[in-house]
Amino acid sequence: MTLFQSINEFVVRFANTNGTGSASANNMFAKAIMRMGLPVSAKNIFPSNIQGMPTWFEVRISEKGFLGRRDGAPELVVAMNAQSIEEDIQSVQPGGFLLYDSSRILPQRLMRKEINFLGMPISDICRTEYSDPRQRQLFKNVIYVGALAALLDIDFQVLKDLVSDQFKGKDKLIRPNIYALELGFEFANKQFSCPLPICVERRDLIGDRILVDGNTASGLGAVYGGATVVGWYPITPSTSVIEKFASYCQRLRIDPANGQKNYAIVQAEDELSAIGIAMGGGWNGARAFTATSGPGISLMTEFLGLAYFAEIPLVLMNVQRAGPSTGMPTRTQQSDMLTCAYASHGDSKQILLIPSTPKECFDFSAQAFDLADRLQTPIIVMTDLDMGMNFHLSEPFGWDDKHEYDLGKVLDADDLEKASDFGRYLDVDGDGVCYRTLPGTHPNKGAFFTRGTSHNEYAAYTEKGEDYIKNMERLEHKFATGVKRLPAPEITINSKAKRVGLVYYGSTDEAIPEAVSLLSEQGVKVNTLRIRAFPFNPQVASFIREHDSVFVVEQNRDGQVKKLLCNELTIDPASMCAVLHYDGLAITGQFIAESVQTELSVQTDKAAG
Repeated sequence: MTLFQSINEFVVRFANTNGTGSASANNMFAKAIMRMGLPVSAKNIFPSNIQGMPTWFEVRISEKGFLGRRDGAPELVVAMNAQSIEEDIQSVQPGGFLLYDSSRILPQRLMRKEINFLGMPISDICRTEYSDPRQRQLFKNVIYVGALAALLDIDFQVLKDLVSDQFKGKDKLIRPNIYALELGFEFANKQFSCPLPICVERRDLIGDRILVDGNTASGLGAVYGGATVVGWYPITPSTSVIEKFASYCQRLRIDPANGQKNYAIVQAEDELSAIGIAMGGGWNGARAFTATSGPGISLMTEFLGLAYFAEIPLVLMNVQRAGPSTGMPTRTQQSDMLTCAYASHGDSKQILLIPSTPKECFDFSAQAFDLADRLQTPIIVMTDLDMGMNFHLSEPFGWDDKHEYDLGKVLDADDLEKASDFGRYLDVDGDGVCYRTLPGTHPNKGAFFTRGTSHNEYAAYTEKGEDYIKNMERLEHKFATGVKRLPAPEITINSKAKRVGLVYYGSTDEAIPEAVSLLSEQGVKVNTLRIRAFPFNPQVASFIREHDSVFVVEQNRDGQVKKLLCNELTIDPASMCAVLHYDGLAITGQFIAESVQTELSVQTDKAAG
């Protein structure tokens, strides 16, 4: 049998049972690889039920820095779920390795001659070492991480340090976990030829990067952005945004003088109430937000239209998942782009911020509150399940303590005393953004009626066509003003010939470097543009028009951002090709490269013939 050999370039897939505590151990493994100085990414593939179903966790180790999900079979599978063992055995790459619990003998029909079986009686070891059933289950996960340290040549001290860091302040848990690691490490060293032909070697390729998930980054960004009011209703995969926000507030938003909370989190009865609470906070001058996913967006669109038309600051974080309807709650997609861009009925439009890294989740979430106050409109931060719930290598977060929040055009009592005229929807500066007041600012000046019906410059109800048109055109002008404040696209030029261009956004970013490299190996030099906000920056149209062949890479079925580009920039749909991936798993560099190459071949054949 040929043994697969690779140093610092392979995939490890963990097969576990949902709800058994395996995620903590698997994340420890990923962090250990990072502390060995190697780029790493982790993808958790889990079911939408609470407990008992199969779950997989893929860790990609790549010295080259290719951290998108990889096509093809993994080199090493850690099979700890009897329910999925047959599928897990079939998933191993020929010449690869299967580490499994040999406490039960595998049926002969499952054996494959072209892979290497590494049997370890983990359940038997746990029954010998632990009497508590829960401890047996939890330490089973830690034991196989210890075995992997021996098999892959991971510095054991790294794991010991991780345990000490993880259980800091809970010293009683440190020694038992290290002991479980030692059990696995010693067994593997005695029973197997360690290290395997696939293994890791120390490098110094991490720098100051951190391993973090996007939802944690978004929650912390909201704290630094000044958020004090949250209305929310739990929904996968956005729930941990609010959970992380709450945990950081408990550390950072408690008044040291009296111990009072300087924030309010209200769990509402449904998504409609959640966004209504956030809108009420924004209307009263607080920095307020909510977080949801696709089904919640469907319910919130009525209030998004009200906030757009009444011009109420609001931040909404949408962690997208696979739809429509309930869809696949624990699978990733970018399938809410059209819904959110034009959320609500009538001629409405929303501002979208589209981060691609945890750092941008932090930055854009914080920036969203300044934009919402400055432009007096909802700001929707568009992430997805892959970005939100999986760990990614990220540049460290940064914050300028001198930063002053941009509260926008808010009149105080002195301003109102000096003003000869106040109209809530009066465009004084010609930028489409009007001045507003907050409740209670002045005893008899600055009051207005907030309404979702048509209104004139003084917030009075009107059905006059000219008043309605003037207001709608001002709103359109306000969005043109807002584009200048939004994050500009990120453009990378690899070829001055500008023959092929890739346009993409969001978590697709992780797969792009590998796609560009694969295409380059085939003689195709591509330039790239990453969209970071909607409405689109003028550079987006210029990039598309400058390239002979443009591919818009998306993780949805309908090419939603391609449609937005055609609609907003009046671009001929035939001038762009859609690369669409929507099976619920993260897109891969191989898929992008193959899709582009196939289409270019078709274009070449048409031109020749």
